[in-house]
Amino acid sequence: MENKLFAIRTTANREEQVMDFIESNVNKKNLEVYCIANPHGMRGYIFIEAKTQEDASQACFGIPYSRGILNKEVKYEEIEPMLEQVKIQVNIQEKDIVEIIHGPFKKEKAKVKRIDESKEEVVVELLEAAIPIPITVKMDWVKVIRREGEETPLNEDY
Repeated sequence: MENKLFAIRTTANREEQVMDFIESNVNKKNLEVYCIANPHGMRGYIFIEAKTQEDASQACFGIPYSRGILNKEVKYEEIEPMLEQVKIQVNIQEKDIVEIIHGPFKKEKAKVKRIDESKEEVVVELLEAAIPIPITVKMDWVKVIRREGEETPLNEDY
């Protein structure tokens, strides 16, 4: 029996939160959900691959910012162009000074402590913080503004 693909409507710009809630729900309820995807640039929808529509419905039931599952099954071919796998070219090194460009620490400057390429995450410490606390953020949430040992910023678009 082949898995089915369903679209879930979400509040725009809350797709990541809905995905996190669904993942938690799937683990708690031990549902047969195999993939949760948020195609880049598609706002207000996420896609879920599950064994049955019931599993998909249970996964998003009672989830904040989830606005329900579409009744019609989605064909993989319909969303395949949006799911193009792209390997991010990593141009971040340890000790780089970066600016966080997304999330709760947006516009904060930080120093890169560790890079996890497999998860596409970096561990940074905020420069302005009184106590340095490591924070893990997605690689595409930071931009390098200065390399270790360089005095001038990399980007002149300030």
